[in-house]
Amino acid sequence: MKKRVVDHTLLDKAKVNKKDEFYTQLIDIEKEMIHYTKHFKNKTVYCNCDNPEMSNFWKYFHDHFVELKLKRLYATYYGKRASFYSYDGKNVEITLLQGDGDFRSDECVKILEQSDIVVTNPPFSLFREYIRQLDSYNKDFLIISNINAITYKEVFPLIQANRAWLGVRFGRGISGFIVPESYELYGTEARVHENGDRIISPNNCMWLTSLDNEKRHQPIKLVKKYEGNEEAYPFYDNYCGINVNKTQDIPADYMGAMGVPITFLNKYDPDQFEIIKFRKGDDDKDLRVNGKTPYFRI
Repeated sequence: MKKRVVDHTLLDKAKVNKKDEFYTQLIDIEKEMIHYTKHFKNKTVYCNCDNPEMSNFWKYFHDHFVELKLKRLYATYYGKRASFYSYDGKNVEITLLQGDGDFRSDECVKILEQSDIVVTNPPFSLFREYIRQLDSYNKDFLIISNINAITYKEVFPLIQANRAWLGVRFGRGISGFIVPESYELYGTEARVHENGDRIISPNNCMWLTSLDNEKRHQPIKLVKKYEGNEEAYPFYDNYCGINVNKTQDIPADYMGAMGVPITFLNKYDPDQFEIIKFRKGDDDKDLRVNGKTPYFRI
């Protein structure tokens, strides 16, 4: 199969076309989960967008139930004949749902209320509603999203309030998603595994979580200097702060406000920096440098 070179907007297209069947590979779940095992003792995990017949999230927690010392594992999924799966470490109970298994349904909300941690790859087209629900029910979570979800009004305030943060694997750290036969294989890294799984790698996804991890307590090593290089750090037209184009360019000797790219959050240590606001200047318009607006700044 010939690979096609296209831009990395696959998940944006999914949002428009309501194509949400992007299944997470087991290897990506394993690589992220090793950073959170301490959080799962005596907890009930709910995978509320997962059919256990094909979900690697269910497989991971089912296979590691004893190791993680889980209390219970739940799963529901969207479909015409959706079911509720419950596992106690010994037996799997399967109950046919009255509805279609939508995570917003009363049935699924009741299961959510009985759960401690939600772990899944939620539908991209419904991500705003999904994260809003988790926040409203005050549930811990470890989920996958598009990197641009950082900019959502439902997400950024959680990050600023230190109630959510980025996971460990980011961008190319997530190796790709399994898609159905009906999906076109976009991207230069699209491939078909030996087992027949069709994989796309948008390289613009991240883990978003409320579970603490060691990465968010590792300060960024700052090597650049502001003094003597002021021309490289222009002030915004509409805010008293300097523009920094790359996280690696943050100056070590500047203690004031700085605007940085959203990818900064992949290295953000809340003990090193304080998040002031997002995107807007004092005039409540997008930040500008010499009349031009850089891509979203934190």
